[in-house]
Amino acid sequence: MRMFVALTPPPEALEHLAEFWEPRLGADPEMRWVDSEQWHLTLAFLADVPERALDDLGERLERAARRRTAFACRLRGGGAFPDVTRARVLWVGVEEADGGARLAQLAEGVRASCNRAGATPEGGRFRPHLTLARFGVPQDATRWIRVAETYEGPMWRAGSIELIESKLGQGRAGRPLHTVVGSFPLGAA
Repeated sequence: MRMFVALTPPPEALEHLAEFWEPRLGADPEMRWVDSEQWHLTLAFLADVPERALDDLGERLERAARRRTAFACRLRGGGAFPDVTRARVLWVGVEEADGGARLAQLAEGVRASCNRAGATPEGGRFRPHLTLARFGVPQDATRWIRVAETYEGPMWRAGSIELIESKLGQGRAGRPLHTVVGSFPLGAA
């Protein structure tokens, strides 16, 4: 199964972000905007989770979540992957209220739990972000980054993580269909 573990901002934070970007959605026909209903912060992407690993994965994610405390953060600023001059992805960043590293520690614990359950996470170094759009071909995203850098969302409390199954092409308009398989509260949520 194709899955990921994510932190999903609350509806009011997502609505604020959507209102900011809505007037810009038609500015570049080469961009494919992510449906706001699918916005999330990926902590671990799991391209191929064996069915037999699901129970163990859920138990390990529950323990990893319990070891962490809830924390305040906001969506703020932005960037592009792999870089601004040949961007394929436009994203908005995440910042903790006190400048802490709890989000990175949470991602590290989640990734370790996934590995132990036999669901190897893909990707390199964790960079907290929420994907806004994808470019059809690599391009200079300087103008988009300038817009993203002006964004500052409301504070919200990160209080749980979710294990989500992603079925490519089965959602609305050929997008992935995301189904929450499990939700795990952080220790002091």
